[in-house]
Amino acid sequence: MQNSPTAVRKTIYLIRHGETDYNRLGIVQGAGVDTPLNDTGNSQAAAFFRHHGKVPFNKVYISSLRRTRETVAHFTEAGIPTEVVPELNEINWGILEGQKPSPEISALFLETVRQWQEGNLDFAVERGETPRELQARQAVGLDKILSRTEEETILICMHGRAMRSFLCLLTDRPLERMDDFGHSNVCLYILHQLEDGFHVVLDNDTEHLR
Repeated sequence: MQNSPTAVRKTIYLIRHGETDYNRLGIVQGAGVDTPLNDTGNSQAAAFFRHHGKVPFNKVYISSLRRTRETVAHFTEAGIPTEVVPELNEINWGILEGQKPSPEISALFLETVRQWQEGNLDFAVERGETPRELQARQAVGLDKILSRTEEETILICMHGRAMRSFLCLLTDRPLERMDDFGHSNVCLYILHQLEDGFHVVLDNDTEHLR
């Protein structure tokens, strides 16, 4: 936990969506696959609400994909305003999306991630999105969110790869280091916006799922 040297301007609770069957089976989802939560994912969403349902969120922000909407459904039902921001959608994984695991698919996925880690941020699989393209659209969404200065505490639900990029954007970390940020289904990051930018004060936490 990092001490705040100045007043906190905004607090962001950032979570990944709950488990889907595609997650369980190791199938790449991406922006073009709109899967629902499975029973485990619904249980994870309920557990998160039990632990954090009393947080005074001014707004919940989600992507346009069903798995984020279902993850925060308890907050929406409790009356917390919920807004879709399509710029928070998962990266487009192109021809990898919806493919069952195989040696060829795994090799292409790992090679793509390796290219990004080495700084080739304009690399994408066929018909896919590059990390630079992903983060450029995320910056548009972030500007929308930050323009609501009256919202002091917000919850954002998004996706694994997109969340890594978004955390780099928030913390001004080089995009090729996005894999520094771990994640799992319904993991929690908390960030405080101070005068000098955003700071992570809780990192990839899953205590609420235990």
